[in-house]
Amino acid sequence: MPSVSTLTSADSALLVQLSDSHLFAEAEETLLGMNTRDSLQKVIELVRAQQPQIDLMIASGDLSQDGSLESYQRFRDMTRQIDAPARWIPGNHDEPQVMAEAATQSQLLESVVDLGNWRVTLLDSAVPGSVPGYLQDEQLQLLARSLSEAPERHHLVCFHHHPVSIGCAWLAPIGLRNPEALFTVLDRFPQVRAVLWGHVHQEIDQLRKGVRLLASPSTCIQFEPGSEDFKVDTLAPGYRWLRLLPDGQLETGVERVTGFSFQVDYGGPGY
Repeated sequence: MPSVSTLTSADSALLVQLSDSHLFAEAEETLLGMNTRDSLQKVIELVRAQQPQIDLMIASGDLSQDGSLESYQRFRDMTRQIDAPARWIPGNHDEPQVMAEAATQSQLLESVVDLGNWRVTLLDSAVPGSVPGYLQDEQLQLLARSLSEAPERHHLVCFHHHPVSIGCAWLAPIGLRNPEALFTVLDRFPQVRAVLWGHVHQEIDQLRKGVRLLASPSTCIQFEPGSEDFKVDTLAPGYRWLRLLPDGQLETGVERVTGFSFQVDYGGPGY
């Protein structure tokens, strides 16, 4: 059964996506020279300043860099500053069993949420021990069931790995390995409005058969768009907001921390 908010079918819903926070057990650890705890805190402060009323916060994978229980507990504690229900989905750096332990006695790992006139379905594209993603049959069945059981709702589908090319050669082999299976399901349901993912540490906004395809910045380091080889961008950490309107329209934008300076350290611990 989906979680159901108090919004009516006439209300719009405001979602915030935090992605790829890459937290460590130790608070002072850095990723390519950036303290990921500090950058997440700055993004959280930006969210709180800009979005006073949030209906759902989605953490779209790679919450942790080291898969430690302490990193997930830190993420949960820090994001409590955002006054909204939250959902987590795993990425390739996450340890699902440890994540589940950190999410005990919560709804953080529930897969389906009904918000106003919309349904949000959250899928697990992570493969243990693998950087690329794959949607197992059970996840595709979950998606088809979620879509078929709510034909009257508009649908947003979320997972971690990118299902389409984004023009970065080095990222191409580590996206979703079975996008055809995903789109075979999605193409059966005209009520699908948008697909949302993380993983790529950059802003993507494309259209496929009338469905919005969206990716978002990391709350820490950014990847340079269009790069052949791994390269860190100079853009600041950020987040995406999405306003889901009752008629199925979607408004969305990316906001970034201002006054943020960071010197990339390619010699330090890598991505």
